[in-house]
Amino acid sequence: MAGNNAFGNLNICMRTSSTVILACILASALQIFLFSPISPDLLQLPQPSSAALLTNKKLQEVAKIGEGLLDKPEDVCFDGEGILYTATRDGWIKRLHRNGSWEDWRLIGGGSLIGVTPTRTGGIIVCDIEKGLLKVGEDGVSILTSHVNGSKIKFANDVIEAADGSVYFSVASTEFVNWYLDVLEAKPHGQLLKYDPLLNETSILLDNLAFANGVALSQDEDFLVVCETWKFRCLKYWLEGERKGRTETFIDNLPGGPDNVNLAPDGSFWIALIKVTSDGFEFVHTSKALKHLLATFPKLFQLVKGSHKKASVVKVAADGKIIDKFDDPNGKVISFVTSALEFEDYLYLGSLNTNFIGILPLKAA
Repeated sequence: MAGNNAFGNLNICMRTSSTVILACILASALQIFLFSPISPDLLQLPQPSSAALLTNKKLQEVAKIGEGLLDKPEDVCFDGEGILYTATRDGWIKRLHRNGSWEDWRLIGGGSLIGVTPTRTGGIIVCDIEKGLLKVGEDGVSILTSHVNGSKIKFANDVIEAADGSVYFSVASTEFVNWYLDVLEAKPHGQLLKYDPLLNETSILLDNLAFANGVALSQDEDFLVVCETWKFRCLKYWLEGERKGRTETFIDNLPGGPDNVNLAPDGSFWIALIKVTSDGFEFVHTSKALKHLLATFPKLFQLVKGSHKKASVVKVAADGKIIDKFDDPNGKVISFVTSALEFEDYLYLGSLNTNFIGILPLKAA
């Protein structure tokens, strides 16, 4: 009889334990789905393309300028006098003069400065994730635009000014400031906008873009190239001619998510590519449950995103064909390259994972 009682007590304990474990699992699942900030779709990652050139180590040959002075310089630009400008994550606009001296030029504050471009009238335009588009000059800082159609611009990303003064810029996401949440949700929240300085008006040219990133004008300014990071492609938006206002694919199936894009002197384009997902974790994008889990516990992002593990840039002709590709395949010297700009036979590289700007001589590369 005592043995039967013991056996019965054991069964009760096991049932109780199982109930507690099941309740914990259900509670955890409920927490994940109720508090997840995303409503995800599945994301199809690109297959290796024959158009992509073989991996190399050319970016391991970069020299470092401004090392220790720059906090994650995401983008770079040059003015008409050959002065280099960059926005850093500690809120500074810094510039490098022709004589090699660095200047802490303007303190804007915050950690939300990214894309930069020079203007015809002097100074630069800066994308501020929190404030919109800023005009920065010798006379100070002003906001060019912060709203479109009555809504606040949440994530201005990259910007370019045309010869007529029109300003074209991307909004990466109208939903998220954390770029990897946008990747995980895999729903198009990006925009291509135009700011008209004469009318002081901002309008939407394209909507529903997949994390709209870099923006560049063609050599004749008859079309724009705008990058969609998690679709691994760039679009062409026509500004002139019979196709004005139309959109077509410029290049797709890129071997990385396109970040910033810049016009090269020969009319081609330099595109920085980021590794969106770490090797071996591609399966995450095939499961909505896993996406919810990651979004609920963002510290897990570091396991999945691969942006800090390598660097790549491609040079793409005006017809959308890849001409060249430079890599640091394991991030030994530079990783998370976000912009590549050619100036006087050198390629200047911005990054969100360095305290320097990379510089590579193109004639030797």
